[in-house]
Amino acid sequence: MPTHNHLVPPHGGELVDLSVGEERAAELKAQSRHFPSWDLTARQVCDLELLLSGGFSPLRGFMTKADYESVCYSLRLTTGILWPMPITLDVSERFAKSLKSKSSKIALRDGEGVMLAVLNVEEVWQPDRKVEAAEVFGTTSSVHPGVDYLLNKGNRWYLGGTIEGLRLPSFYDFKSLRSTPAELRAEFARLGWRRVVAFQTRNPMHRAHVELTFRAAKQVEASLLIHPAVGITRPGDVDYFTRVRCYQLILAKFPAGTAKLSLLSLAMRMGGPREAIWHALIRKNHGCSHLIVGRDHAGPGKDENGNPFYEPYEAQDLFRKYEAEIGVRMVPFQAMVYVEDKDKYLPEDEVPADARVLNVSGTELRQRLNEGRDIPGWFTYSDVAQELRRSFPPRHKQGVTIFFSGLSGAGKSTIANVLLIKFLETGGRPVTLLDGDLVRQHLSSELGFSKEHRDINIRRIG
Repeated sequence: MPTHNHLVPPHGGELVDLSVGEERAAELKAQSRHFPSWDLTARQVCDLELLLSGGFSPLRGFMTKADYESVCYSLRLTTGILWPMPITLDVSERFAKSLKSKSSKIALRDGEGVMLAVLNVEEVWQPDRKVEAAEVFGTTSSVHPGVDYLLNKGNRWYLGGTIEGLRLPSFYDFKSLRSTPAELRAEFARLGWRRVVAFQTRNPMHRAHVELTFRAAKQVEASLLIHPAVGITRPGDVDYFTRVRCYQLILAKFPAGTAKLSLLSLAMRMGGPREAIWHALIRKNHGCSHLIVGRDHAGPGKDENGNPFYEPYEAQDLFRKYEAEIGVRMVPFQAMVYVEDKDKYLPEDEVPADARVLNVSGTELRQRLNEGRDIPGWFTYSDVAQELRRSFPPRHKQGVTIFFSGLSGAGKSTIANVLLIKFLETGGRPVTLLDGDLVRQHLSSELGFSKEHRDINIRRIG
């Protein structure tokens, strides 16, 4: 696969492409009727996509036990190549015990049953997930999203082996913004970009982010790739549909021809320092020469005692330690803050001692949206604020459902009718009343009150 010599080489020296030719694909499809199938989770689909496309180069499949343990303990594959994050396929115990190591092939399917790839199983084992959590994330606290997945949500057995790819996962949204590493490298070559600084994000971008990325690109004399994660991010994050619409608006704030937006189907682990290195290697495979690493990069927040899982600039420190091996230059940045009397954003280490600094936290932004309050113009752009309001209307414009339950004759209908009238009297929103007795009379008159019939009645109402 061409890698375009003027760009940074892929990690390991070769951009991996795990897709097979048409003849082999037809052969695997014919054989697959005899293969056991594993339905991939959303996280596993993200990992598989980046394995197939070369985003995880030099990996050629899900890690075997030796590579997995080497990565956990030393941030390296058994070949000695730097790699900080375990990439494993977790399956149920029942499924794992039905397989034979080194003799099984598995059809890997998406949620609709479409076969995306075949895994040539080389190893089946049960890992010590607490040890993995402690080594990779530095904690066993389930408040950490990565640990929570390992200990409470993921399956307890791992499969390792090489992959033969039939097709990439299908997406029906923002298709023009989804580029494989090879496609993005070709686009950089077409644009004549040689130095590219990547910006990893999982949040909407505001004025501070534009100032940060603009400064970073100018500092290293590079073009800018806005490369947001649109796979699995931190629970509670703004949905990626809203974020991407905001990114498209933000792109227009940069000088023409200096910035590009591309989406990355990455299942983040929120692994802080290790994840920063991982992000850099992924962007290296996409052709980027630099990565912006800011404050608390890929941090999961605070633990159950209110203490941060990672120090604010711990990711920068670890990145700096391995920077030569990573092959991507770090562009470190302090948090950007708004200095009122200068009417501009500055890195926090450049703020004058007597300056008044303003900030809108994520919590405050959500409160302002929820209450319909103004979002300051110094914080974000008017079109971005408008887009956020479309997805997060104020409370009085949000829909709500109120259920009344109780015994026959308890007053449910009476109270509901009173509430209906009071809502209509107040005004401001449409109101619909569904009375169970009327629904039964007009929609489910043939049904009785058995468990089966009650369930049917509820489904009809839904």
